[in-house]
Amino acid sequence: MVDKFSLLDEMDILWINVSPALKVFNQPVLHELSRVYRVGTWDYTQSLDEGVSLDGAIRLLHRYLSQSDRPMHLMGHGAGGLLALLYAYNYPKKVKSLTLFAVGVYPAIDWQAHYYAQLRLLPCPRQVLLKQTVYNLFGLQSNETVRYLMGLLEDDLQMALSVHTLYQTLRLTPKAVAMPLMVCSGENDVVIDPQLHRDWRPWMKSTDCLWQCPGGRYFFHYFHPQKTAEAAIEFIARQGVSDFFSVSAS
Repeated sequence: MVDKFSLLDEMDILWINVSPALKVFNQPVLHELSRVYRVGTWDYTQSLDEGVSLDGAIRLLHRYLSQSDRPMHLMGHGAGGLLALLYAYNYPKKVKSLTLFAVGVYPAIDWQAHYYAQLRLLPCPRQVLLKQTVYNLFGLQSNETVRYLMGLLEDDLQMALSVHTLYQTLRLTPKAVAMPLMVCSGENDVVIDPQLHRDWRPWMKSTDCLWQCPGGRYFFHYFHPQKTAEAAIEFIARQGVSDFFSVSAS
């Protein structure tokens, strides 16, 4: 077994994942990124008996990144992007650049926040709303695929690092980060709509950029991995910085 800490100095990019059930949607873009850069993943998993703690996850991530003196290019989608952003706020010297996928100007908004907002507005059986959420996130799919995706979303509601519930959703106000920032979204995303994407502009520096994936939805990085990776690679190349491997946190 390879010691995860010994690999940190070999990485260029670290992808933050806090949604075990949805990590399959990260693999295509990770594969594309690894054609150019050395890419690793940091996976956070919590049990059903653990309380949700963003602070605890940040501490674990910092314990890992403290094994190296090199700042890292951090990336993450949705809640993973939120954790990467919060880490960058707390430890700016450890982050060389930050690339966020499907993270709006109010960064706590993710598919779960959208789901619970819909559930409050349209009280209906859970399975009915999950099915509609699949169509919102993925577009029209076969019945078999819809059932599979509903299962993944159900698992994510149970296992992901999320502070959202039916009774309360977290809201964080935007602010600038010290390092170069890239914010990516899908053109047809109903969760991070174009306005939430554009509203990042007042918080951006000359080194920062916004990118929108044509035709993309919430998981645009899965359906359009080549376009997404090309945009991210171009951004990272401007910061001056190859193989894929995975590490885990528990």
